[in-house]
Amino acid sequence: MVSHCWILSIKASILDSHNLIPKLLPRGIKSIELVQGDGGAGSIKQVNFIDGRNFNSFKYHIDQLSEDKFTYNYMLLEGDALMEKLRKITYEVKFESSPSGGTISKVTSKYYTDGDFMLKEEDIKAGKEKVPMMYKVVEAYLLQNPDAYV
Repeated sequence: MVSHCWILSIKASILDSHNLIPKLLPRGIKSIELVQGDGGAGSIKQVNFIDGRNFNSFKYHIDQLSEDKFTYNYMLLEGDALMEKLRKITYEVKFESSPSGGTISKVTSKYYTDGDFMLKEEDIKAGKEKVPMMYKVVEAYLLQNPDAYV
């Protein structure tokens, strides 16, 4: 059984990310704009980073969101995070209950390169570490604010 915290996590970190994430990560994210849709499957969002970061912005498309299967798939469409050498990056996120009552997020990413471009392992590792970190920040916020997103 997946904890009630996951249901709140999906509302906070995915459906309402454009409102919550910039508040929780103000030293990294300036804003998240809802470009198209309602925040669910089919929506497009743009993440804008604060000045002085490695990237300025990127857009992503929410491909699939299943509250009953506890999965979330999205694709990076455009932005300097693609480094002009990647066509896209896809992410598959699966949420599971942790023994302590929290939520574990498992993230699988696939990189689609242009031509014979080879990604460096350190670039992949750096990107992979940031996604689960965001979910942990959201979970900590929800644990401290149990009435949020109820």
